[in-house]
Amino acid sequence: MISEDTLKELALTLSEYKLIVEKLDREPNELELGLFGALWSEHCGYKHTKKLLRTIKSKSKYTLTEAGAENAGAINIGDNKAIVMKIESHNHPSAVEPYEGAATGVGGIVRDIFAMGARPIALLNSLRFGDLNIDRNIQIANGVVEGISGYGNCLGIPNIGGECLFDESYENNPLVNAMCVGIVDIDSILSAKAESPGDLLIIIGSETGRDGIHGASGLASQNFEETVELRSAVQVGNPFLEKLLIEACLEIATLDELVGMQDCGAAGITSAAIEMAERSNLGLSIDVNKVPVREKGMTPYEIMLSESQERMLIAVRKNEYKNIFKILDKWDLKCSIIGEFIEGNDVIIHNDKKFISKTPINTLTTAPEYDLSKISKGYTAPYKEIKLQKSYSSFNENIIKAHIKKIISSDNLVSKKSLYKKYDHHVQTNTVVEPGSDSAVIRIKGTDKMLALSCDGNSRLCGVNPKVGSEINIAEACRNISVMGATPIALTDGLNFGDPTKAKGAYELIETFKGFNNACEIFETPIISGNASLFNEGHKTSINPTPIIGAMGIIDKNIKVPKKGFISEGDKIGLLGKSLWGTDIGLSGSEFQRIFDKDLSGEIYIDLKFEKIIQENIRTLVHKNLINSAHDISIGGLMSAIILCCEQNNLGAKIDKKIPENWAGSLFGEDQSRIIFSYDEENKKEISKLLNKSNWMEIGTVTEKNIKFENIFIESDSLFMSYNKGFSRDI
Repeated sequence: MISEDTLKELALTLSEYKLIVEKLDREPNELELGLFGALWSEHCGYKHTKKLLRTIKSKSKYTLTEAGAENAGAINIGDNKAIVMKIESHNHPSAVEPYEGAATGVGGIVRDIFAMGARPIALLNSLRFGDLNIDRNIQIANGVVEGISGYGNCLGIPNIGGECLFDESYENNPLVNAMCVGIVDIDSILSAKAESPGDLLIIIGSETGRDGIHGASGLASQNFEETVELRSAVQVGNPFLEKLLIEACLEIATLDELVGMQDCGAAGITSAAIEMAERSNLGLSIDVNKVPVREKGMTPYEIMLSESQERMLIAVRKNEYKNIFKILDKWDLKCSIIGEFIEGNDVIIHNDKKFISKTPINTLTTAPEYDLSKISKGYTAPYKEIKLQKSYSSFNENIIKAHIKKIISSDNLVSKKSLYKKYDHHVQTNTVVEPGSDSAVIRIKGTDKMLALSCDGNSRLCGVNPKVGSEINIAEACRNISVMGATPIALTDGLNFGDPTKAKGAYELIETFKGFNNACEIFETPIISGNASLFNEGHKTSINPTPIIGAMGIIDKNIKVPKKGFISEGDKIGLLGKSLWGTDIGLSGSEFQRIFDKDLSGEIYIDLKFEKIIQENIRTLVHKNLINSAHDISIGGLMSAIILCCEQNNLGAKIDKKIPENWAGSLFGEDQSRIIFSYDEENKKEISKLLNKSNWMEIGTVTEKNIKFENIFIESDSLFMSYNKGFSRDI
């Protein structure tokens, strides 16, 4: 009988093992069990999310691929050009080996993009860490940032944006989500499959070593406390080899001899080769003896399951590989024919002339699908009423100023410049708006278009209410695109959640998808790709549900993109939204609540239809060149937004309003659907005409320095210093 330790190492349950035996009508051998462990892992098989993923809005008039059918999603931007984009996590490896985990996360997502024939043109990342006062969290954060920059900067791809946030729920379980964007001619998009029996399977790139074995199953598919061995399961990357691989693969992508291309990522050759065969409706014969290896004595099990980096699989027409080999030789890349696509539905594995395994492909790739509604049945999310201190509703100038100073010094609000200055964001010379704004903007050379790109996810709001929180995450990602004047047309999602086998984890996933579907329908923007990382339980507790949204919008290159900060003294300040002030209930899940109340409670709300209207309005103002700056109100509320608008160009603001008695909610409530913008006074009449029936108001004037409301004066120099000082400890 199979041992419990063996199943645990493979992240298979006893019931799943029995299902394997039933499907095969026999006991699997060691290699076959490894294949099932990899392909039925959460990372490859999506056992707990596949049913939900089928419900999501993933199509629009611009989409070119089926969600999940290829390495990434593709969207039509006109001029026979397609944008290929995807976000993917490398959370568990980064918790164990922060540098290599983050570095290989970048490498993996880049390969997903050029596997489709697209040249990578931008990177973004979304990072989550625990409290920086704890030394281990500093070590993890430093390793992750160094890994992203150390690997990414070698590839010649600009890292143009993202986010970095801190919360105690990420203690010992950091989140590292990497997003990559590429461009390709529509008629040159590659698929990850073969065409006919006789097509050859060729491996190119790095030799195969023992690194990364069980990376997909042992790390990404179970909780840390359940993991048998960790460190050897983390892959080791070589960015210089990856750069050669990018150029070589894009060159051979132009050849007629090439049929398909697949990244060799999670589960290594096992996943890449067998999934190619499945997409092709073909069988596959592999000789592991033909795989170039890094170490002597490697077993077929190790060769098939290794997750060594910088490897690609290509399908090539039979006897038509010579030109491809010449190109690979030019780029000094190893290659070897390791198999052939065949008639039928089996994967047949040999080691030289020794037969090892014959397994039905559809059995290997059809992982069990779990119904989360059954797991969450009877679960009721606990409601925790928000509790407000009496002082929050009693105007006191000194108390207010102290709270402003502390919140602007928060690691979640301070300038992230010390982090993103380590990334090369100007290579390829297309970057129009750098990191530090609501979203980044890059030009698409040879076209009349630019792209706006953002990466967002507020996990505290999702912790309060995962459905509404996920709606807000999509709304904010799109809002950050809209304030640049761009129209959102595609999303990619990174699902970072706890244990889906527990009622709470299952419930959070179900509610999140409900929110996604609501928001995608209203914004008419599809989720075209993504990744699920579950079992993020740390060593103590589950993380807050953290759905990360990567958003892409399109804008005409002749449009003047507004700045984040105020531009000139004397400009007028306007607000799009139902109210200037936040509310007491808007403190639910807020940064203010995290810092001062050390709590996560209350209730959150967003009117998605109203949100869509204000985004359309701000885009109209940008397109008609009526505004100089625009910035959305989000984390930290109104006060933080005003400070950031002033800080960028060292200006001030005179707000023609009195701060209400409930100053905490008014200044720091994170109520949704509010945008601050500035404009020349001469444009007010036209703005009023365009926004006639919309909720907007003029709230003040840009000044030389300091921030003044009718009932309080706030010196800005010290606030700017606190903001620009950066993180509480160096990253």
